[in-house]
Amino acid sequence: MSFKQQCVRLNDGHIMPVLGYGTAQNPEVPKSKILESTKIAIDIGFRHIDSAYVYQNEKEVGQAIRRKIADGVVKREDIFLTTKLWSTFHRPELVQVGLERSLKNFQLDYVDLYLIHFPISIKPSEEIYAKDENGKILFETVDLCATWE
Repeated sequence: MSFKQQCVRLNDGHIMPVLGYGTAQNPEVPKSKILESTKIAIDIGFRHIDSAYVYQNEKEVGQAIRRKIADGVVKREDIFLTTKLWSTFHRPELVQVGLERSLKNFQLDYVDLYLIHFPISIKPSEEIYAKDENGKILFETVDLCATWE
């Protein structure tokens, strides 16, 4: 069965490949490896690429996708790109900021699916985890229904 046959139609009519290539990586692994592995994933037929702001490798994932588009392997519309809103962007007024950061990282015009990564909110910060002077993560209460809206 080909990757094209393994899709699901979403309620808005879009088609999503059910098998996706996940881009989470061990921080000790060089980011160049995610660039190369994502290009290989596209070469072997993956069309759903799963990424996230917190993985801190959206630039490399975007570079791989753009390279495969430039090489004529795929068109942008052939790739179903998922990324995720990180917990420091849960406040409703920060959702668009989080999305725009991801788009800037990817250097792409859109993502196909944008999810709330983790249902626990962290105080907004330029760091991935806002922490106090003792190194404890600073959580906050945010209505995730408002975030979703």
